[in-house]
Amino acid sequence: MAQDPRPELDESSDFDMVTLFSSANHDGEMEATSIHSMLQANGIPSVVVGPSVIPSLDFQVQVPQAYAEEAERILQEAREAGPEAAAEAEAASEEE
Repeated sequence: MAQDPRPELDESSDFDMVTLFSSANHDGEMEATSIHSMLQANGIPSVVVGPSVIPSLDFQVQVPQAYAEEAERILQEAREAGPEAAAEAEAASEEE
């Protein structure tokens, strides 16, 4: 008998995607992309979900459930630090 070539499926809920951010605002796609980039830079896998051809629908950033708490913390810290901190971090990264 031939063995099944498919890998074993992990059925844990750790990989279920949860919504971290959602917006139907005119700048929702831009904000979702910024959040996605910030999470990726911190080693948190995420995806942007949303149809750029139908801008009236929500754009979302989703992360695996296992990373949800850390992603929430990083997003909250970034919001508290404000845009000035983002500009400083970008300038510092360009100096390296």
